Amino acid sequence: MKIQKLHITIDNETLVAIDFNINLSLALVGQSGSGKSLTLKALLGMLPSSMECVLEYKGDFELKAGESISFVPQNPFTALSPLTKIAKQFFVSSQRQEELFSQVDLDVGLLDRYPPELSGGQLQRVVIAMALSNSPSLLLLDEPTTALDEETTIVILNLLKDLQKLHRFKILFVTHDMNSAKNICEDICVMKNGKVVESGTMKSVLQNPQEEYTKTLIEANFANRKFRQ
Repeated sequence: MKIQKLHITIDNETLVAIDFNINLSLALVGQSGSGKSLTLKALLGMLPSSMECVLEYKGDFELKAGESISFVPQNPFTALSPLTKIAKQFFVSSQRQEELFSQVDLDVGLLDRYPPELSGGQLQRVVIAMALSNSPSLLLLDEPTTALDEETTIVILNLLKDLQKLHRFKILFVTHDMNSAKNICEDICVMKNGKVVESGTMKSVLQNPQEEYTKTLIEANFANRKFRQ
């Protein structure tokens, strides 16, 4: 999937002007205000009406939220009603729900629970299962491990990698956390002020960053340099 042009403006002011490739898994990294969230919303068709968006792309599937694209939010509570049992929040058959729960390593008995009765890690698995229910070609991840502890974060990232092998979807991982990104993505684009300032394979960018901005992000994310080996 190649995003040939993504141009977002408001009142003739350019907010985002980028292009990028999603070969298998791409991390879109940058500080707050860099344009990551706007990019995500543009792909989901969720930009406010005050913004104008030009999106040109080339790939073997159309970018349609809820069909070819699914979304895993930062906070699973934003995707779930706390007053509705989990099973009632799926739009697939009971058999399909149980199949998806098995794939994300959840007991099917949790389908009869309410979201507040589950842990943060369990809720994120529920949201991932929901995102996979329409068999997406592209999975958008918006900082999906930010609210999780380190141990649960590793488990969720490994789960996503296993699910990608099983379902063969592409991943766009939007984050400021390079440590998480390097564990799941093969490629990286670094954003600043609505533009891509550096891109390449994850290994090459982490081992040999060319931009001072990228170097600053790397140093802010890692306490030592063992990750570059």
